[in-house]
Amino acid sequence: MGRSRYLRAVHPGPAGGLDPEAPETLLECLTGVSERIGRPAVLVAMDDLSAITVSRVAPMLTDRFRIPHQPDNLPARVADKAELSRLCARWDIPHPETVIPASGGEAAEAAWRLGLPLVAKWSRPWLLPPGADGLRSTTLVHTAAEARRLYERSAEAGSRLLLQRFLPAGPDTDWFFHGAFARGGRPLLAGSGRKELSWPVRTGLTAVGRWLPDPAVEEAGLRLAERLGYQGILDLDFRRDERGTFRLVDFNPRPGAQFRLFTDAAGLDVVQAMYLDLTGQRVPAPAGGPGRVFVAENYALLAAVRGRSLPPRRAAASKASKAAATAGAAGEPAAARGRVEAAWFAADDLLPFLAMILAFLGRGLGKGARVLRGVPVVQGRRTARAAVRAPRQRAREQPPAAGGSATRSAPPEAPAAPDELVTR
Repeated sequence: MGRSRYLRAVHPGPAGGLDPEAPETLLECLTGVSERIGRPAVLVAMDDLSAITVSRVAPMLTDRFRIPHQPDNLPARVADKAELSRLCARWDIPHPETVIPASGGEAAEAAWRLGLPLVAKWSRPWLLPPGADGLRSTTLVHTAAEARRLYERSAEAGSRLLLQRFLPAGPDTDWFFHGAFARGGRPLLAGSGRKELSWPVRTGLTAVGRWLPDPAVEEAGLRLAERLGYQGILDLDFRRDERGTFRLVDFNPRPGAQFRLFTDAAGLDVVQAMYLDLTGQRVPAPAGGPGRVFVAENYALLAAVRGRSLPPRRAAASKASKAAATAGAAGEPAAARGRVEAAWFAADDLLPFLAMILAFLGRGLGKGARVLRGVPVVQGRRTARAAVRAPRQRAREQPPAAGGSATRSAPPEAPAAPDELVTR
């Protein structure tokens, strides 16, 4: 952020950091920021902890900032994974089967009942002590004894332990939903997308994502916002199970890292839509956008190289789920290639960048060794290098397909090359 050309000024946060249990420090900090700005400003929280803390001081800042109206500690409720599980059950939104054990014995029994491996999550991950050995917000548990040991650290973690049935990852399983909403959950701009590459592989942030409308994902996101009366920006994560059902796995009450993927033809994104609404301006109806591609070059390259080196996971999808995956792709033009929103994260986190370089060099050495052994090199296969070359390609427009609508094939395993590049 410090090097963004859009940045006008930087205001330091509270000296001791954010503490949702002591929001008065943030209140004092934001009051000082407001006085330096000299007029009301729009306030958008960019992470869960900020969203939770800001919502607790928002009533005292109505004359100084334009803040989405989120009563009843709403950000903390939806970010709390135990509360989210209850909300999904109440409103019939598919969610991974979840158990909240009340003892170590119940944790071990739930591990056997849900099946191993399973996913263990702390209900309020923002309360985890920094640097705690073996305590992560999400852990893949392989034994009942491991589930019991995690439960016994509940006091140290600061919140309850959840155990969820494991949903295997695949080429078309991870989707997300972004939206900006006015009062009462009225959508200003919303869309669904597919995560095509992630880092860490199969579990992490979006390295390559595509804006793809999907009725099931969009219906779940819009229904949840309406039931909550949600005002503000949200980011939802879904995973498709072996039956083809999208299950909500995470609710983030703030913009997602890839929110610029959801930008229409006029440049409107969820943050700009929220700004216009909070300042009393008209939010134009979204025009175009589906088909855009988001690429985080260094993470995408690393994920592509690492993903090809991992052994393939045992297929868990039945014929019905494969058919559902194919049906979910219906309506996407076969020649559709979106615009790319390029994002460099290397300056913020050098470790993935260095790992990317090492992985890239290792792949080149392996290719050279195959050549020396006389093994023919396969031509035409998309490799991770394409993610690096993409920003240097010349932007060009693709003519619309003749005849209007076009049929869609099954979801591609690798993202198509971009035909227009949007750089920062």
